[in-house]
Amino acid sequence: MKSLHIIGLVLVCMVCYSTGFSQNQNQSQVQPQAKPQTTSHAQAQPQTPNQPQTQPQTPSHIQAQSPANQSQSPANQNQTNQNQRRVPPRQRAEEAAAAANGTSGLTERAKIKNEEASKAPAHVVWLREMYRSIDLNKESNAALYYPVQPIGDRVNLFTTLFKLMADGKITAYNYLVGGQEVFTDEQKVNFEDILKKYQVLYQKQGTGDNIHYIVDNNDIPSSEVLEYRIKEGWYFDAATGTYKSHVIAICPMLVQKDYNIGDTTRNALFWIPYENLRPYLSRTMIMTSNYNNVMTYSVDDFFSKGMYQGDIIKTVNLKDQSLAQQVGDDPERLKLAQDSIENQLKAFKEQLWVQDDTTKVVTAKSVKKGSSKAEGSKTTSNKAENNKAASAKKEKEEKPKAVKSSTPSTPTKSVRRTR
Repeated sequence: MKSLHIIGLVLVCMVCYSTGFSQNQNQSQVQPQAKPQTTSHAQAQPQTPNQPQTQPQTPSHIQAQSPANQSQSPANQNQTNQNQRRVPPRQRAEEAAAAANGTSGLTERAKIKNEEASKAPAHVVWLREMYRSIDLNKESNAALYYPVQPIGDRVNLFTTLFKLMADGKITAYNYLVGGQEVFTDEQKVNFEDILKKYQVLYQKQGTGDNIHYIVDNNDIPSSEVLEYRIKEGWYFDAATGTYKSHVIAICPMLVQKDYNIGDTTRNALFWIPYENLRPYLSRTMIMTSNYNNVMTYSVDDFFSKGMYQGDIIKTVNLKDQSLAQQVGDDPERLKLAQDSIENQLKAFKEQLWVQDDTTKVVTAKSVKKGSSKAEGSKTTSNKAENNKAASAKKEKEEKPKAVKSSTPSTPTKSVRRTR
């Protein structure tokens, strides 16, 4: 029995020894395979002249990473190509136009509404364009100026324009010497240059096309923007029979007063196309009444309904001259020229509507005249009869009645009895 126990222990020891030996042997086989891979690049250099190979050997760390990179890059390229193929060319053109116009951040509904409102009439047979000066000191235009500093959701027009430009949502264009507006890439305004020119404190964030400017509300010079220049167009659409006006562009004017000298300077900042502002101004509400604070309109309604008052300073003409250049600096003559243009607009509106046929007008007038004569004769005859009846009644009332005698009359004697 003891011998059997000893033989079992020997067998167990031999089995354990064999399993341990096999594990060590496997580890020793794995380690030499990993080491040559790390030094394969060093060994490959002397072997390349004597042993030509069809494929060059690369280091192990490059071999481990390169297949993943190669597998990812074609996938990314295919994905980008598929995304480009999914977008139709028309949609790409619309997105590019939206980015150029500054309407890329709007919803689809707002874009469609803006496109419909910005469409020019199809059959314009008469058009007259002019420039107006809107003075914010007038009560009718004060809704564009107040509040000077934002109060909750209420902001004035210039603060809205300033923040839209700071966020890169709209694009402004240079104000040329003659007051003209040219909406081209060459005339685009760099917003940072304006901030530096008028010494406005700001912070710049982002890079590339995602640059934003952070300006405190107290540093926005909205209190000094006391005037606006707008380009206005009056037109008649023959297809719809409508005669109305629309705003084409808007330009804020910075009015600065030097109290030491007593001089006032007006600086035109930039031109902004109104069609780019419309979707944002339609959501900006202003209070238009001091007596009813519930009566509010959007800024777009304020311009589209013609609720502003402005003096005409220039009309589009062949010589490209302003009214001051045409009639001189005399205020009376300038006022007469402005009133003349306003009367021309009203006269054109009255001449649009065609009257009835002239024969119908003449017959209608004659019939009306005859009926009026007949009615007049009837009224005169009725008046005469009434007067006659009244006079007869009066005479009858004034005629004295017969007075009865109080003494009895003497009896008459019969002739036959006397005989």
